[in-house]
Amino acid sequence: VQLQASGGGSVQAGGSLRLSCAASGSIFRTRAIAWHRQAPGKQREWVASINGGGSTKYADSVKGRFTISRDNAVNMVYLQMNSLEPEDTAVYYCNAGRDWRVNNYTPFLSWGQGTLVTVSS
Repeated sequence: VQLQASGGGSVQAGGSLRLSCAASGSIFRTRAIAWHRQAPGKQREWVASINGGGSTKYADSVKGRFTISRDNAVNMVYLQMNSLEPEDTAVYYCNAGRDWRVNNYTPFLSWGQGTLVTVSS
């Protein structure tokens, strides 16, 4: 099972993008969903998580600039990215945890293709 990320693109520094993640109903309802990213030449890193109750958690590098949200009606999770910086350039992936917790979250599913975000200075 994989989650599918979409919505990437190219923007200038200071711009915004919104990424979308589609999940099956069972996963969406019972597990924390998270965004991760992998910059060129770097390891994949966790960005933000959200669970069914709306609890969220963010990496320090994106706190105050990125917002994770969910739409329960369509089983979608979003990542609104504002004030983008060249350092945000990466392939962004979404995944689900083993359960609903956003603390101690670890990705549990196979990785999908991801969506590329390129931020130019």
